[in-house]
Amino acid sequence: MSELLAPDVNRTDCPSRAILEHVTSRWAVLVLAALLERSYRFSELRRHVGGVSEKMLAQTLQALERDGFVHRDAKPVIPPRVDYSLTPTGRDVAEQVHALARWVESQVPAVQSAQSRYDAARP
Repeated sequence: MSELLAPDVNRTDCPSRAILEHVTSRWAVLVLAALLERSYRFSELRRHVGGVSEKMLAQTLQALERDGFVHRDAKPVIPPRVDYSLTPTGRDVAEQVHALARWVESQVPAVQSAQSRYDAARP
């Protein structure tokens, strides 16, 4: 019987890598941060997350739902209504990536300055 290895994101075969990829993709970070505020319908979420295509939003939501971070609530009404919200685990990860996104926003001037210095030093 093989021994189960503890999760280690540095191991190439660790399933945590796929999860990390799901929650740190550009669209997932923005979707998770938005869902921290409240639940959204698909079209509302697409408008809120500027620049995301319908296809990418659908794929992102599906991956986050599969991983247990997002709850999809389809109501049997006409027209159909589907709401997306965070699960408890989704709330935990959303708080983490939201903090990262806010930190990145706060560092834009410093990063742009570093980029300008780097670019100026290159021929």
